[in-house]
Amino acid sequence: MKYRRVEYPRYVPEAFRGLYAISEGLHRGRLGEELLLLVFQRVSQVNGCAFCLDMHAAALRKGGIEPRKLDTLAAWRDSRFFDAREGAALAWAEALTTLPSAAPDDAVYEALAAHFDEHEIAELTMAVATINAWNRLGVGLQPVLP
Repeated sequence: MKYRRVEYPRYVPEAFRGLYAISEGLHRGRLGEELLLLVFQRVSQVNGCAFCLDMHAAALRKGGIEPRKLDTLAAWRDSRFFDAREGAALAWAEALTTLPSAAPDDAVYEALAAHFDEHEIAELTMAVATINAWNRLGVGLQPVLP
């Protein structure tokens, strides 16, 4: 893979492998591949990571997502293609990605807890943290799109 700036896997291979291992573990988790990728895609939209947007959109298409669902992800609150569980996950992902100077509102967490158990909340929160890390690497060090 080419990079416009620093080829970070070359200089911090152990950290890169560790972050990759976290990602792989999340893909084997309980959230389900489509929801995980929707969260990754939405967080990447918020962060403006072109590399991750390209990669996760391709994976969602390959997985058979309804094209209109993918097309309206940025406006998921107004789209009829997202159910309450997905909406709760996306709201949590956005709240954690755009952290103000305090924790996300209790209402956002309560909506999440209505659809996810503690294991799934922990997994979802780890997924948001992980994609935010990848986005910062992608936006900051700019791997070239394949």
